[in-house]
Amino acid sequence: MPIPPANLYPPFNIVRLSHVELNVTDLAWSRGFYVDTLGLQVSHEDATHIYLRALEERGHHCVILKKADAGSVGVLGFKLWDAPDLDRAEHWFKSKGLPVAWIERPFMGRVLRTRDPMGIPLEFYVQMDRLPPIHQQYKLYHGVKPLRIDHFNMFSPNVDASVAFYGEMGFRVTEYTADEETGRTWAAWMHRKGGVHDVAFTNGTGPRLHHLAFWVPTPLNIIDLLDLMSTTGYLANIERGPGRHGISNAFFLYIRDKDGHRTEIYCSDYQTVDPDLEPIRWDLKDPQRQTLWGAAAPRSWFELGSRFDGADLVESDLKAQPIIAP
Repeated sequence: MPIPPANLYPPFNIVRLSHVELNVTDLAWSRGFYVDTLGLQVSHEDATHIYLRALEERGHHCVILKKADAGSVGVLGFKLWDAPDLDRAEHWFKSKGLPVAWIERPFMGRVLRTRDPMGIPLEFYVQMDRLPPIHQQYKLYHGVKPLRIDHFNMFSPNVDASVAFYGEMGFRVTEYTADEETGRTWAAWMHRKGGVHDVAFTNGTGPRLHHLAFWVPTPLNIIDLLDLMSTTGYLANIERGPGRHGISNAFFLYIRDKDGHRTEIYCSDYQTVDPDLEPIRWDLKDPQRQTLWGAAAPRSWFELGSRFDGADLVESDLKAQPIIAP
């Protein structure tokens, strides 16, 4: 299907992605992974939760680690422009026949909880507790030196439908992968904040979270993290990379935690703020689509993901296959 035109005047104004709640089975192990190894900063912790932020972020948190019996994803969060946008968002989701509820969330103001048509749990807010800046406290920089949360990538059983829905909310497509045989979209990258993406959708059984991503200063930080992980007991948690994507042109590394949650370490994509920027189209069989240098991704990268709480899985009927590493 053709990519729909960008909606430059959406019903409410999403500024950017904001945060994710990850349910984890071992809070101490997860702290060692996300804080001691990756380098995220703890803004609050108790017996059941750890709230984390990256080094450039002023908001209270971008990741919530929540103690649970099984690994899953509780919610994806997005920041809106102002308070009236929250009410406009509630009205819009209701008009789509989707559930809405006002919830209490620590360290945040008024929060609207809903789901997209695929079942992904979403929440929207305007105000989060602001913390003092730490981006110049260089003694805090360790691990991969994560600067900010960058994007979410989700498995969708119908990427065209996901693109259409998020497009209505004002997300604009920057790049996409087309299945040349059916004309359907196999994957798409969509943004609000002016990078290549805040959200992306990949064809597959879903909805599931494929990965969350953090922006880091340079590719050398990724090399440093690989040296650290490979010598401190995390070798098996390295899944794919390092490399440079064809799509987005970004330098990347993919790692997975004890519960299977995948994180991309990411830098060097490009600016996309022009409202008339034309999406870049890629052929699914182009070997440089996944990795500019031609290396294919492993099978796990196309098949494994984290389930969303309360969302039923649906298998995609698009059976087109990308190039997969042997």
